[in-house]
Amino acid sequence: MSDLTTALVEEATKRSGLIWLALPDLPQPRAAWHLWHDGAAYVVTGGIEQPLPGLPEAERVTVTVRSKDKGGRIVSWVAAVSEVEPESEEWAAVVPLLAKERLNAPDGERQTERWAQEAFVMRLTPTGEITETPGEMPAGYAAVRPVPSPATSVGMPPFMVGGRRRRPDR
Repeated sequence: MSDLTTALVEEATKRSGLIWLALPDLPQPRAAWHLWHDGAAYVVTGGIEQPLPGLPEAERVTVTVRSKDKGGRIVSWVAAVSEVEPESEEWAAVVPLLAKERLNAPDGERQTERWAQEAFVMRLTPTGEITETPGEMPAGYAAVRPVPSPATSVGMPPFMVGGRRRRPDR
């Protein structure tokens, strides 16, 4: 991987709020919050954390990074997947940083203990293989539809007092 490509992967992933992971046996990528630290992306999955089925067993995954501002794809790269073992030096360095990034944790300071018991902290290390770069559409590219969910709204929108419908643009 060239220095320019390495810099692109690092900067894009560091600045992005979410990354999209192409997980084994899933028809479409899944979004994951992450932390970029020391040349790798770290994610937490399992228990009550973000569901990323198949990630702990995977050897490699494709990571797609999108622009935080516009949402467009910036780069896709292949990552080697490894688990960060609880009580290791890497765990001690990374988990406190991940805990700061975890929004709305139900158990506050005890979340790192919970992660050690019921979740996986996974390291996604770039392998140097880039599958998509800026300005290049991958073969067979199509828009990804959202993951099906029972969380839908059916029916009329709520009535608003004093609200007026906007006239259509012409």
